[in-house]
Amino acid sequence: MDIIGTVLWPLKWVVELILVAFHWVFTNVISMDPASGLNWVLSIVGLTVVVRAALIPIFVRQIKNQRRMLEVAPQLKKIQAKYKGKKDQFSREAMSRETMALYKETGTNPLSSCLPLLIQMPIFFSLFSVLNDAQHGKGGVGPLSAHLGNLFAHAKLFGSPLHESFSNAMNAHPQQVGVMIIAACMVVLMTSSQFITQLQIVSKNMSAETKASPQFKQQRILLYLLPFVFLFSGFTFPLGVMFYWLTSNIWTMAQQFVVIRNMPTPGSEAAKAREARLARKGKLTTSPEGDVIVVEEPKSTQRVQPMSKARAKKQTGGNK
Repeated sequence: MDIIGTVLWPLKWVVELILVAFHWVFTNVISMDPASGLNWVLSIVGLTVVVRAALIPIFVRQIKNQRRMLEVAPQLKKIQAKYKGKKDQFSREAMSRETMALYKETGTNPLSSCLPLLIQMPIFFSLFSVLNDAQHGKGGVGPLSAHLGNLFAHAKLFGSPLHESFSNAMNAHPQQVGVMIIAACMVVLMTSSQFITQLQIVSKNMSAETKASPQFKQQRILLYLLPFVFLFSGFTFPLGVMFYWLTSNIWTMAQQFVVIRNMPTPGSEAAKAREARLARKGKLTTSPEGDVIVVEEPKSTQRVQPMSKARAKKQTGGNK
């Protein structure tokens, strides 16, 4: 086993466990055909939901860190202005020390925004490896037996094998048109969901100050560049892996919508829209300093427990 296989071994074991568990549920509880492609597709969707649900705490942590990064942005600019134009080694080290001290003091981490993606990539490669072995009828490193691998190897959705990709189907003789149609539709949906997710962030969840920065121009370029990357790479992935990718993209798009609606970036269009909604409901006021204050719903007081007449008379007599 190579070093990559050794690193991915525990992840592959967990991926197989979740995949086989969903396959067992759909087979024995819902009475679906264990060899059907729909059974395996739903199992992959279930696996995706479990993985993304497990990442919710990390995603919430990412959002909180992004908020703190916005709060410390003015202090970072002061540090950068302090050492602007100074390119000597001493100045660079001093700037780095002050920046790291600020991150430590405020509890921020500029790399935390990459955590969900960094964690998902090994899981994605593990799933790719598991399905790649299964398409040849091989057993996995854990609960995915050779029998289940053989079932997946022959599983079809609308007559198209789940282990096939667009590129393989196009080069086959004769060409597998069904696989090519499903794969093309999947690629379009994957690319569209990725574009919409990024568009939500760029158009609604960025402040005017951020949009005026050079970094915003780079992000605008990535907005149109990344979908093309997924467009071309998607044609090489098997249908089973593409279902995982599409489900994950849809989850991200919905999750981003909820976050932008309820926890928007201060100063962004989404924040103004949220303030307008709260104002219409009477839950928003403005302090004399101009700060926006969200009025919390009053908490209900504890219900008074019923009391018998004898007990009430006793307590009244005791208070005299």
